[in-house]
Amino acid sequence: MKENFKLSAFGLAKGEELVSDDFFGVKNYEDLTIAVMCDGVGSALGGREAAKRVVDYMLNGFKNPPKSWDIEKSVLTFIENINKILYQEGLSQYERAEFLTTLSMVIIVGNRLYGANVGDSPIYLLRDHTFQKLSFDHTIEEGSNILTQAVGMSDTIQPYFFENFIRPKDRILLSSDGLFSVLSEEEVSKKVKFGASLLVKYASEKAKDNLPDDVSAIVIEVKEIDPKIKLKKQNLPIPSSLKKDQAIDGYLLLKPLAKNNRTWLAEKKGIKYVMKFPSLECIDDESALDLFVKEAWNANRLKAGFFPKAVIPKNRTVRYYIMEYIEGKSLKEIIKKRTLHVDEAINLAKFLLKASSFLLKRNLVHGDIKPENIMVFERKGKKVFKLVDFGSIVEIFSITNRAGTPSYLSPERFKGGSISESSEIFAIGVTLYEALSKKLPYGEIEPFQNPVFKKPKRLRELNKAVPEWFEAVIMRAIEIDIQRRYAHYSEMDFELNNPSKVKPYFDPNASIIEKEPVKVYKTAFIISFIINLVLIFLLIS
Repeated sequence: MKENFKLSAFGLAKGEELVSDDFFGVKNYEDLTIAVMCDGVGSALGGREAAKRVVDYMLNGFKNPPKSWDIEKSVLTFIENINKILYQEGLSQYERAEFLTTLSMVIIVGNRLYGANVGDSPIYLLRDHTFQKLSFDHTIEEGSNILTQAVGMSDTIQPYFFENFIRPKDRILLSSDGLFSVLSEEEVSKKVKFGASLLVKYASEKAKDNLPDDVSAIVIEVKEIDPKIKLKKQNLPIPSSLKKDQAIDGYLLLKPLAKNNRTWLAEKKGIKYVMKFPSLECIDDESALDLFVKEAWNANRLKAGFFPKAVIPKNRTVRYYIMEYIEGKSLKEIIKKRTLHVDEAINLAKFLLKASSFLLKRNLVHGDIKPENIMVFERKGKKVFKLVDFGSIVEIFSITNRAGTPSYLSPERFKGGSISESSEIFAIGVTLYEALSKKLPYGEIEPFQNPVFKKPKRLRELNKAVPEWFEAVIMRAIEIDIQRRYAHYSEMDFELNNPSKVKPYFDPNASIIEKEPVKVYKTAFIISFIINLVLIFLLIS
């Protein structure tokens, strides 16, 4: 989503004020972009606080909205909820409504624009030189500043909701009404293309840096429509049955590679490939089809040596995508027979961190790092790794459920925490621990289980060949306490490349003798020596 839009937001307080009553925010989530603008009612005692709380409430609400709700239901329900909260708090604290703010918001999902507003903070769309107002002012009459509706004003609320399509080069503007107290629609339409900062500063300049009201703006420029929408709309059937020796677009199916019979080894012109077809539930389940389209899109666009090469053929007759066939073994198969050598494990660690950093630059995480998803083969006498399973790749911070494989999930993920660099590092650490010991540090964890994470065995207790510095890196990566775990890939990568700078790892509950045995023994020797001297002196005396 992020690369499809250019986002800008900026605001200035009125006159010589240092703090504005406006509050705004923009967020990109997994398949959704949301922008919220609130103008706290200046005559209300809690106007600014209300503006901030509404923005935070809406942004957090859409971080993980109920999957059974459509966008309209989510928007209207969230507005109704925060309205009741602010209204009741006003009555409780002031015996009247005092937490009052306007609200304007837009949500972009694929090629659709959803919007809602309460009050008079406007939403505009600039398309092909036409500047059109999309919102509705809840005021006594046109041009009036007297609101008939605001969030927190009464127990009930009736937001204005709208829905439309977006096109490339569209510009969407959300602003506080203060912008139009200084600039005309024509002036705004000419300046909006330059972004929020220039637009607000132009208004301030026109008012001789003495704005009569707080002025804030958010501008969303549509660079391109999400390509996944085009892929999904292709009129391609999903084959209900697949069988050996079946030919599809010149690819001959040789054998299934997965139990569900939807991933096949195929051959074309003497070259072997992997063909991935949608699951049968994609025929009737639109959300399942969305996931497959997203998987195919990620496979097609992630062009790097960390992953198998993949392509979505242009002239397909059915829905599928193609990957290169890697003649190797999964890491899981290898460690069933033997543990990795230390140098192999160090190379694997560096590979996984580089692959994860590559994804991070695209705001993505793999989501299911484990030995089964790491292919190993030889090239020019050297071990080469590939990370597979494009279906698990998601945007960072987007997932708050147990997506992934339980035995490799960090403790915070079981409590609803989202995927982060730290949680991916945990999965990398568990994978390295298993590769060097054939053991999982916290044991096998079953789906839907709420595990109790107990202190794992030190890795060197299971494999003496592991150097102390490398053990410290892995033990820090699999730390239960997120504060003691690496927070970023770069931190772990630095220590992998600088063994001499790796600090020894100790369990926080370990005794002093476990943490610093040399210092303890030295201190004990000195104390013992002094005592002996004293005893000798007493005997002589």
